[in-house]
Amino acid sequence: MLKKPLLLGAIGLFAAAGVAEARDQIRIVGSSTVYPFSTAVAETFGKTTKFKTPVVESTGSGGGLKLFCSGIGTQHPDMTNASRRIKKSEVELCAKNGVTGVTEVKIGYDGIVMANSKTAPRLQVTRKQIFLALAKDIPAGEGKLIPNPHKTWKDVDPSLPDTKIEVLGPPPTSGTRDAFAELALEGGCKKIGWIKAMKKKDKKKYKAICHSVREDGAYVEAGENDVLIVRKLEANPNAFGVFGFSFLDQNADKIQGSLVDGQDPTFDNIADGNYPVSRSLYFYVKQAHVNKIPGIAEFISEFTSEKAFGDDGYLTDKGLIPMPEEEREQFRKDGKGLASNIAL
Repeated sequence: MLKKPLLLGAIGLFAAAGVAEARDQIRIVGSSTVYPFSTAVAETFGKTTKFKTPVVESTGSGGGLKLFCSGIGTQHPDMTNASRRIKKSEVELCAKNGVTGVTEVKIGYDGIVMANSKTAPRLQVTRKQIFLALAKDIPAGEGKLIPNPHKTWKDVDPSLPDTKIEVLGPPPTSGTRDAFAELALEGGCKKIGWIKAMKKKDKKKYKAICHSVREDGAYVEAGENDVLIVRKLEANPNAFGVFGFSFLDQNADKIQGSLVDGQDPTFDNIADGNYPVSRSLYFYVKQAHVNKIPGIAEFISEFTSEKAFGDDGYLTDKGLIPMPEEEREQFRKDGKGLASNIAL
């Protein structure tokens, strides 16, 4: 639990921020991937409790954490969704701005898919091929890098289609972009021996090579609106889109997920850990706002209930991959206890 001096300091900061204009509605920002799950919980919460329906905004994980860590008080969000864990730099930003009590709750898992229109052939690709298609610089012999020259998927590998490389994906502020870079691009990058060996010698250079995305039009930053990406894929059968499994699941009549390393992006494959491009999803709670903004504890209780994020919960209908029962119970306890479980 929070130490008493820290709790008192947080309350003092809240008071200084101007509680005169108090809110009676929870404000949530953050990940576009977690947005449909958080929205579903907010709508259920608004219908089944005495509290107002929380306001949920899709700002991207990075954008949400920046807003969340900007301070204490009614002008700042109470919670933020994230499709990756909070970074050390964000923890430091929170602490700098007086946000010194933060509860982390993991809600489940998600796969990142590279999908295209169902009117086009389905792609079967490896993580190495994804890296060679989308990396800013690629290897040309031992120890040598060149700007990515590949124009078509067939340029990457003769077994792939002779169509232009065009991938619509999230911007750098998105947790999906971070996870795609780490799991897909780096996952393929480290298949190249001399680059993998670099990780021990020069981690910064290794990450720059493995995570940098080309900027010549082959990868198009399509914003945080995954619904818009789906529409663009329908209009352009040769293009691919990068987003969370939930959007594939919700739009399965229009789009199809590419097989990655021979694995289909299905609910079961992600849950079992077979699909290689999968990640954890979170939300973060500002403890200084609990008991100041009505309903925060009750909202967390709804989100972490079995009827919401359990095996047969209503969030599975939205595409959430549930955690094992033991893990759900642990994060349910963290949420109810509202203890500070992020090192600040």
